[in-house]
Amino acid sequence: MGWPIMLDTSPPPILFQDTHFVVLNKPAGLAVHPGPRATPSVEDWFAALSRRKDGPWLVHRLDTDTAGCLVVALRKTPLLAAQAVFAAGQAQKTYWAVVKGGPTAESGSIDAPLAKRTSPAGWRMVQDGSAPPAVTDWQVRGRVDGMSWLELRPRTGRTHQVRVHCALLGCPVLGDPVYGDGAGKLHLLARAIRLPLDPVLEAIAPPPPHMLDALVACGFKP
Repeated sequence: MGWPIMLDTSPPPILFQDTHFVVLNKPAGLAVHPGPRATPSVEDWFAALSRRKDGPWLVHRLDTDTAGCLVVALRKTPLLAAQAVFAAGQAQKTYWAVVKGGPTAESGSIDAPLAKRTSPAGWRMVQDGSAPPAVTDWQVRGRVDGMSWLELRPRTGRTHQVRVHCALLGCPVLGDPVYGDGAGKLHLLARAIRLPLDPVLEAIAPPPPHMLDALVACGFKP
């Protein structure tokens, strides 16, 4: 299956593929949808994945600056099946983040409902007790002076959930321009995903190059 050659960027590598789905390894900085500035997006390569009129379709979204596992449905029927899994809270997602500082405990859960707030400076997600639930389980995988490597498993799928929850723990993700200091690239990876479909969909993404030095410093062994 060939990719289009008219784009300036390389196509996202494929981590998993069957007759129903493809899981792409989305690089940091690549949007999932086309934007007003006509920058490349994941959808630019959809025609190479399937030439049928009933697909492909994005099953979920990742922030532009988040790298890792992105599920694409090749047909409408599997899209609906995957969306039902997400809606039922059965999608198993794992994120890796390198954060500034680190939590005092080695593991835990954060339950902090999130709502969108808009201001002249832009929008952001904030903790709001009246908002829908947002729960993330987390574990410290490694530490070094000034930063930590966290593994996070969101039970819900709110916008910016992992990023906001890290900030609420007192350890914003390195490079986060909204909830942290914005220095450098965002150190957030959608590490793995598992959807209990038939057959099961599973994929694992390697760390992107810009996260490797910090991960290795925290104990990661490539």
